[in-house]
Amino acid sequence: MGITVGIDIGGSTTKIVGFRRSEMLKPVQISSNNPVASIFGAFGKFLYDNMLDLSEISKVNLSGVGASGIERPIYGLPTYKVDEFTANGLGGSYFAEGKDRFMVVSMGTGTSYVCVEDGVPKHIGGIGIGGGTILGLSKYILNTNEIDRIAEMAQQGDIKRIDLQVGDISKEKLPGLREDTTAASFGKSSSRATQEDKAAGIIHMVLEDIFQTAALIANGIGIKDIVMIGALTNMEECTRVVDAVNVLFPDCNFIIPEEGEYGTAIGTALARDGSLREIK
Repeated sequence: MGITVGIDIGGSTTKIVGFRRSEMLKPVQISSNNPVASIFGAFGKFLYDNMLDLSEISKVNLSGVGASGIERPIYGLPTYKVDEFTANGLGGSYFAEGKDRFMVVSMGTGTSYVCVEDGVPKHIGGIGIGGGTILGLSKYILNTNEIDRIAEMAQQGDIKRIDLQVGDISKEKLPGLREDTTAASFGKSSSRATQEDKAAGIIHMVLEDIFQTAALIANGIGIKDIVMIGALTNMEECTRVVDAVNVLFPDCNFIIPEEGEYGTAIGTALARDGSLREIK
């Protein structure tokens, strides 16, 4: 049996993974604003990094916003399109450790929420906050939209100079809330705040909104396990945000897998007949 490749074509980043039976090969991602260029660039690097020949690839599955403009088979191989929400659900299932009912949160340019029950993904909503928000605000506030630079700055920042916290407005301990619980994002904005503090504030605000929204939805539909996928899973701030959100929502079990950034590409590769639309 040949290798099935899944390619997630985003607005600025394309990710590719491949499976030989149940074994996932080394994943690859590249940055490009041109969907066609990104597909072939990522494909070539994937073959090179995994020491593969094109003849070993049996099928190519595509998903993501950039897939909409692809109307010809890739390298003449059987090529299929996969609905992005289905890909998110299947990708989350890969990391869900055999759980029957859970939610997948895909943190991309924006954020989508998909419920998976007995292996069937169902899109239940989304918010227009995500990596695109971080980049856009950083461009206006920090004069950079380089995500690695923003993340590096944030690690040196102090969120206490940016956010108004419960401890700032209440002299007494409030039931179920820590002193460092956010009362208002950017509600303090001290004049002493540095660019690094602002970077920390931007990332913290976006991640906190995403995780808290996930917890609210999960509580509303009786779900405990929440699988996080997408590029933002690489942010170190995720761990701190989960700790804070779990104080408010102790029943939520957030799963942040090591290769979560490839979640949609993984789900794209794992999609089967009923989820595929062939490109001819």
